Amino acid sequence: MKFEKAFVPYGGYWSTPFARWQGSLAGVHPVKLAGEVAARVLAERGIDAGEFDSLFFGMTVPSKSSFYAAPWIAGMIGNPRISGPTIMQACATSARLIGQAAGEVDQAGGERCILGIAADRCSSGPHIYYPDGSGPGGMGTAEDWVWDNFQCDPFAKASPLETAENVAREQGIGRQEQDEVALLRYHQYAADRSGPEGFRRRYLAVPLEVRDPSGRKVVATLEDDEGITHTTAEGLARLQPVKPDGTVTYGTQTHPADGNCGMVVTGRDRARRLARDPGIEVQLLSFAQVRTKPAFMPLAPVPAARAALEEAGLDIGDVAAIKTHNPFAVNDVYFARSFDLAYDAFNRHGSSLIYGHPQGPTGMRLVIELIEELAERGGGYGLFSGCAAGDTGAAVVVKVDSPRS
Repeated sequence: MKFEKAFVPYGGYWSTPFARWQGSLAGVHPVKLAGEVAARVLAERGIDAGEFDSLFFGMTVPSKSSFYAAPWIAGMIGNPRISGPTIMQACATSARLIGQAAGEVDQAGGERCILGIAADRCSSGPHIYYPDGSGPGGMGTAEDWVWDNFQCDPFAKASPLETAENVAREQGIGRQEQDEVALLRYHQYAADRSGPEGFRRRYLAVPLEVRDPSGRKVVATLEDDEGITHTTAEGLARLQPVKPDGTVTYGTQTHPADGNCGMVVTGRDRARRLARDPGIEVQLLSFAQVRTKPAFMPLAPVPAARAALEEAGLDIGDVAAIKTHNPFAVNDVYFARSFDLAYDAFNRHGSSLIYGHPQGPTGMRLVIELIEELAERGGGYGLFSGCAAGDTGAAVVVKVDSPRS
């Protein structure tokens, strides 16, 4: 899909810190938290909830009452007259949400304003019972929504880890290359971790107070991502592969996490009016989705990137910044080889390999980082691409015009 009239107000987006699986956000309702954070950030940014014509919600893990997620959050932010779709497409949820919102705005000639919110809590995931009247004695079946789906794709008959090992084996990607990428991504992330003026401070909704179930007592306060593992070459070298005959270790793959993100998508005039800095313009140019061969998920970001770039009329050499969703270091090795890129030519401020993967909101945070990096660099074209369960890939191309040098 190609867009001509879809824009994002500069600063019209946010992300909570991502908290490691079973960490500080494990007991917090993800939809409630997303609504509370959105209401707070919109007020801080001076964006009236009445601006929005609809609200798109993205998730991959159901939670209590998430059946009502979009209209529920719309009410929480102060605009109970709107609603919109709930989008669930595994790790491609955010890219699909952004693409669908941009398409709707584009089709309306830029006259619509959509708030997109993606939220997931991988921690304390639901345990689901499926009744089956034909079972012995009417007995049904059960599923641990998060854990069981991490273990096997019912079509490809492989876990995500197995898809990474398949790509490593086919492409000749060894342990040393994976360790090298993981260590680099950690250093790229850690370089911005300290200080009130760090890169992530431009978009993180902090401090994030975590309250007990009553809502009265603050039990934790997050100022940054939680659960980042200090990474060294020596530490990576000591790790054993997860599979006995494999190459992927726990140090070269991401970890499940909890968190949420938000983004405003609208036309040019309204984007300028709502922007934190109206001199910086953010345009959404294209969205593409692909599917690669079964059980080879980490290959998918490459054809997705190529498809999105073709839609935008660009080549990889035209882009000034690239962000990838890389659940495995294998992803970035293959991406670098395919486009003849140095490892440090993309994911310059780190990536989900290091700060974790809440699934639904991960891609939106990476697009937010892409926008901020382009603004910092003085503008240009940017590419986000990532893989998703089901051996799929999704990519988004943006253009930022910025007066910064």
